[in-house]
Amino acid sequence: MTFTLSNIRDNKGARTKAKLLGRGIASGLGKTSGKGGKGQTARSGVSLNGFEGGQNPIYRRLPKRGFNNIHATKKYELDFNKVNLLLENGLIKAGGKVDRELLVKVGYMPKYLHEISLLANGKPSAKFTYAVTKATKAAQALVAESGGELVTE
Repeated sequence: MTFTLSNIRDNKGARTKAKLLGRGIASGLGKTSGKGGKGQTARSGVSLNGFEGGQNPIYRRLPKRGFNNIHATKKYELDFNKVNLLLENGLIKAGGKVDRELLVKVGYMPKYLHEISLLANGKPSAKFTYAVTKATKAAQALVAESGGELVTE
């Protein structure tokens, strides 16, 4: 069969008839036309999220655990292994300064973080000046041992 303008048809199911509303009980969409009963649920913009028909809702039945500290600040955790990797890759020279600007520039630290915490993982392989917000006591000892300098901001 060749296709001509006179015998082109849509695929089966491509066009569906619109639902006829309010056409008697037998249609299933009579009386309220699929809108339910009166009152709150018949209105637009109203949702009863979490409402379980008067039964105690699940968020009240289950126990609450932990809390979110609203005063907590996210810090970037810097350790000597990361600094040594920077040195190996030639992104920093021995005796240089390790600070937020450098860490953001090389892509180690995301821009939205503003505080750096120095941890004592690994050992420093060279002498550096570390500009950090906070440093653990073990990290301070390792910096002093390597001859470096620690500047807390």
